[in-house]
Amino acid sequence: MIHGGESFVALSEGLQNALAACGGTPRELRTDRLSAASRNRDGSYALDITPRYQALCAHYGLSASRNNRGVAHENGIVEAPHGHVKRPLKLKLILRGSCDFEEPAEYGELLAEVFSALNVPRQRRYEQELEHLSALPAFRFADYELLTVRVRSTSTIEVRQVVYSVPPTLICRQVTVRLHHDRLIVYLGSDWVFQLPRAYGASGEKRAWCIDLEHLTDGLRAKPRALLHCRYQRHLFPDQRWWDFWQHLLAGGDRDGAARLMVEALYVAVRVASFELVLAFLQQAHQRNALSLSLLQQRFRVPPRLSALPDPVIPQHLLASYDHLLSGSPLAGGGSGLATPAQTAETRALSQPLAAAQPTS
Repeated sequence: MIHGGESFVALSEGLQNALAACGGTPRELRTDRLSAASRNRDGSYALDITPRYQALCAHYGLSASRNNRGVAHENGIVEAPHGHVKRPLKLKLILRGSCDFEEPAEYGELLAEVFSALNVPRQRRYEQELEHLSALPAFRFADYELLTVRVRSTSTIEVRQVVYSVPPTLICRQVTVRLHHDRLIVYLGSDWVFQLPRAYGASGEKRAWCIDLEHLTDGLRAKPRALLHCRYQRHLFPDQRWWDFWQHLLAGGDRDGAARLMVEALYVAVRVASFELVLAFLQQAHQRNALSLSLLQQRFRVPPRLSALPDPVIPQHLLASYDHLLSGSPLAGGGSGLATPAQTAETRALSQPLAAAQPTS
């Protein structure tokens, strides 16, 4: 299964998975004129191959070839089996009764079942081909792109016009992203941090969003009014029912109060209870005209958010309080005895130096 079209990352991962399943590499790799492998310009074939695809073939010792432009039937041995796969796959989906899957892996298992049944009659020819395959290299070729991005103050990063939320501990740090066709793997330095499913925007959209409320709930609770002006506000709500309830609260007129209440509800749903339980409480309390922030906190035993502590006021002592150090016992190291009144007066008259300004970065 390929996400996001025939990119080089998808081509690299799919090809290497196929070679690993075969346990070896052939001498020649035949493709059509897909843009992930060639630029499809007139001129020298060698110069037409993209550098990354050339490096991939060199890594596995493959000789790359392709069909002529506009002569699709040259790849008939590849294209025809596509139809043979689609027919039994369609029948499997009909028998299953639904084309919806909870996870991509579930759909992958169905595909593997179909391929396994189709390959049974070809087992003998496959075993004959294995005798002529070369050994696989010790390491896989990179089937991802490396990107370096900086985490914004909103605890998000942007990759290929898609905004992803990340843990707040990474705010303002520079991270490395391994961009696969179906996932992002984020590293801080050389340390693995977390993995995200890759998202693709709908056709015609300039930007898409992949938001995990787990990453943002603490920051929102500190500044609840940010919910009112958040560009990805719609993506902060788990489903349509939550979004409809939020719109109903806004229609009440008190937008600031609605924001504080909804942010606290989202916080409780993420940290304390469940989305279903919290939403049911909100709806029931609203029907009784008893919904309030304090009632929500009492129901789920959530301590109120502490307001910002005031800056401490530290009284400055008088510099003259150090004078008693000069009127005690004789100074060590052979110094003179008690300071004279004139010396004391002179010492008191000295102005205190100011601390040097911190250099600005």
